[in-house]
Amino acid sequence: MFKKMLKKVFRVTIQSSLYLGLILPLIAFAEEEATAATNAVAIDTVWTLVAAFLVFFMQPGFAMVETGFTRAKNAANILMKNLMDFCIGSLAYWLVGFGIMFGASAMGFFGTDGFFLSAGNPGTGDGLWQYAFWIFQVVFAATAATIVSGAVAERTKFPAYLVYSVFICAVIYPVVGHWIWGGGWLSSKGMVDFAGSTVVHSVGGWAGLAGALLLGPRLGKYNKDGGSNAIPGHNIPLAALGVFILWFGWFGFNAGSTTAGTNLSIATIAVTTNLAAAAAAITAMFTAWKRFGKPDTSMALNGALAGLVAITAGCANVSPLSAIIIGAIAGILVVLSVEFLDKVLHVDDPAGAISVHGVCGAFGTLAVGLFAQASYGESSGMGSVNGLFFGGGLTQFFIQVIGVLSVFIWVFGTALLLFYIIKKTVGLRASDEEQLKGLDISEHGMEAYSGFQIFSTE
Repeated sequence: MFKKMLKKVFRVTIQSSLYLGLILPLIAFAEEEATAATNAVAIDTVWTLVAAFLVFFMQPGFAMVETGFTRAKNAANILMKNLMDFCIGSLAYWLVGFGIMFGASAMGFFGTDGFFLSAGNPGTGDGLWQYAFWIFQVVFAATAATIVSGAVAERTKFPAYLVYSVFICAVIYPVVGHWIWGGGWLSSKGMVDFAGSTVVHSVGGWAGLAGALLLGPRLGKYNKDGGSNAIPGHNIPLAALGVFILWFGWFGFNAGSTTAGTNLSIATIAVTTNLAAAAAAITAMFTAWKRFGKPDTSMALNGALAGLVAITAGCANVSPLSAIIIGAIAGILVVLSVEFLDKVLHVDDPAGAISVHGVCGAFGTLAVGLFAQASYGESSGMGSVNGLFFGGGLTQFFIQVIGVLSVFIWVFGTALLLFYIIKKTVGLRASDEEQLKGLDISEHGMEAYSGFQIFSTE
């Protein structure tokens, strides 16, 4: 009896599948609305949404990296900061950030309309596209915000971080986005930053630098004689998981920036993105091996991120070989930068965020002026740009330099002012007692690993 019922269910399923597979396409084909143009819009919209979801998945990637590179007593605090900067950032970006970034330009410096996502109207096709584009852009804003968390980890008051999250997503990041992506003055000059080495990553890196300078180092990080003490992260496997999540999400970050699934350059962009990350991880490993005597795992992990950050600006404008070169240089640069900031400048950056995102973001943006090839830019819709090494002279390079310096001045200056105001009002730095106890207990009244104990075997 059971076998007969199973056969009947199987037969009905097959018949239904044939109906859906053969009859419904004929109905759709007969629909006048189903044109090549509407199909292209549908494909582009779905691709943009899928890419946005991939970029959103980078948020837990950042959380895992930062948690792994810091101490166990601050793990819950790191997770809360990553959660809240996305939640608060989403509302701030909906409220004013998106309008400042993509609204009608006021002298090329900031947008003046589109606040509250007022340009979106679900009753029209264009309105629906505005919603898809907004969700793709808000996850970028959240990425810029969360980068700072790693640079100011383990000694920042939680309320202070919440205030910061509002302003970076509402003003600081959107202004830069308008300059380069929203039809602003750097865009009119011809600056190329396809997916945001500067717009997203350097913004986060330079804001992190401002925060780290005003906060000062963690307790015990530096000695009176100027020596630097290593403060190891508590969970390298967790950090490694975060890096792989970020690498995965980066395919949406870079290739998704076409906002067009019908643009076949998404394949080239995925290739350049991957090759740069792979090359950077290798060169970072060998550079650390040479300088410290061991192939440091954390440096190799940050090397992969450095390559991803560096290729983000030019991923649609460079060849696979050029991507490998850019990534390889970024892998070396990130190790040297981390060492320089720590041992020479005494800037305490627990996750290496300033070096990975600020320094390598700036380098990747400048690299466009050296390695860009018109054939790649044309296929991706980024124009006929040739860098110095491909017959374009120094013109594009100087444009990139202007963009990098302008963004640094704006972001570092405004973030320094913001953190200073927070310091004088809400308070910026946790007390020594709170730092020693751990921010999980002092800020959130809980432990990330409650019940775990370490026993001596001696």
